[in-house]
Amino acid sequence: MRRLDLGVVGNGNVAALIDDAGDIAWWCLPRVDGDPLFCSLLEPAEDEGGFCRIELADGQPTEQSYVRNTAILRTVFENTAGDRLEVTDFAPRFKQFERIFRPLMIVRRLRPLAGRPRVTLRVRPRGGYGSETPEITRGSHHVRYVLPSFTLRLSTNASLTNILEERSFLLDRETFLILGADESLTRNLEEMAGTFERETRLYWEEWCRYLALPYEWQDAVIRAAITLKLCEYEDTGAIVAALTTSIPESPEGARIWDYRYCWLRDGYFTVHALCGLGVTRTMEEYIRFVVNLGDRARDNHLQPVYSVSGEEHLPEHETTTLRGYRGIGPVRIGNEAYRQEQNDVYGTVILTATPAFFDQRLVPPAGIELFRRLEPLGEKAYALHDKPDAGIWELRRSSSVHTSSSLLCWAGCDRLARIARRLGESGAEQRWAKRAHEIRTSILERAWCPETQSFASTFGGREIDASLLLLAELGLLAADDPRFVATVAAVERILKRGDYVFRYVSADDFGQPKNAFTLCTFWYVSALARLGRREEARELYEKLLARRTRLGLLSEHIDPESGDLWGNFPQTYSMVGIIQGARLLSAPWTDRF
Repeated sequence: MRRLDLGVVGNGNVAALIDDAGDIAWWCLPRVDGDPLFCSLLEPAEDEGGFCRIELADGQPTEQSYVRNTAILRTVFENTAGDRLEVTDFAPRFKQFERIFRPLMIVRRLRPLAGRPRVTLRVRPRGGYGSETPEITRGSHHVRYVLPSFTLRLSTNASLTNILEERSFLLDRETFLILGADESLTRNLEEMAGTFERETRLYWEEWCRYLALPYEWQDAVIRAAITLKLCEYEDTGAIVAALTTSIPESPEGARIWDYRYCWLRDGYFTVHALCGLGVTRTMEEYIRFVVNLGDRARDNHLQPVYSVSGEEHLPEHETTTLRGYRGIGPVRIGNEAYRQEQNDVYGTVILTATPAFFDQRLVPPAGIELFRRLEPLGEKAYALHDKPDAGIWELRRSSSVHTSSSLLCWAGCDRLARIARRLGESGAEQRWAKRAHEIRTSILERAWCPETQSFASTFGGREIDASLLLLAELGLLAADDPRFVATVAAVERILKRGDYVFRYVSADDFGQPKNAFTLCTFWYVSALARLGRREEARELYEKLLARRTRLGLLSEHIDPESGDLWGNFPQTYSMVGIIQGARLLSAPWTDRF
């Protein structure tokens, strides 16, 4: 049975998922939200295909790991005869001509390690979400797979006959498969592939060298940071919520969505985590993306989600040409959340931009021009803080005044006041501080439920959701405020199942949630730490780390009984939780030596 035991290779332009059998099982082209030419992760309905597979005769993968501090994946195959081979997968990324070189390319290097390994190469891309068989043309040292959405070129030093006829052959030398855009190689294949691998390894090692790491859990944080970086589409600065579509949240399959888009809220959490590690360029690129969205928005209206190009319309439809993960459908393309009103988005964008006014590493730091561009979003946050919306959990058939949306509207106005103070704009500071105070008062009066003695998910409501754990993290309340302490107790009592926290437990349009939302448990870990319950927090954080795949990654949901991972993969929210938990809980460097 297929599992979410997948490795990610990418370069900020493309990203592919390699499964535990060594297959390229998911790769969308020409963008991360494009047609998945390799789509076996979601099981093409017409025939077996949608993968790039390497088979060792009578063998199987026995080991899979990342090259230390890189996005280069290594898979070792072995059989009972003692034949062994190594497959190395990477997407080239390094500095060239004062720019980052990140082609539409995946390189696979096969290297014999022992014995006389016989391998079979099966390269079977499909187009149209699994419905289209490519037209194949052969060149002198390459194969072209021509599809309506993209022409994939395979350049190789292996026998083209063996590849096209899927005949086994003796692997007696290093063999390269270079998959990518339909462009001729300009250098010797072996030399180019070797140079690309070496430069890519050096790039990632240097990138990791400059991370501001906590003392503890560094391996987990490094892997999370690299993974988040691979979820950025650098051409525009957008950040996708995950690299996949339609991995169900549970085996029942009711909650199945396409996450290959940029939610402005998810992007904030991602850049906030990376900025805390010293990765400022991703924040700058993302701010540029969201400011561009704001500039072209009519009446300063922002959607919760956009494509990586900034496209507004993401109509959702189902395809029958892919069966789905483990055969669980439907497979969806697009996301109707783009139509929703989610009022927190305005505060979220302001939160995203706030560090740019205070971080002296930026040259130059943000100034009055960006502040003036953010103020209209603050006006929207103020106007909408007590208006109904779909909320952080994107409820599809109901609308309420959600506490989490009001909280982020407050945070936006509060940060504008702080930015104005930084810029010496005293009049603006007083104006935004007054508005933040009004929103805060509204939340404290209307979201508090006397019957349950905790904050509620909605103004005047009784039910709770896990986003209430952000009340202290975003600064609306001190962690030792009795109202926050009581709300954490309510989360423990109502939302916690074993070691895991659900986002909510009441039935919605799709029934009751079956699995825990991974980030919510990380939020709970943070709340415990802020309450001074550090040992409990550390113990739970370690349990969450134990739920990662063997390559150190997490999806969106966890089955609280089995610990199985469900939901789209890798989920940026969950990787953010790894970073934030380590930064909050790690022992300080200063007393370690």
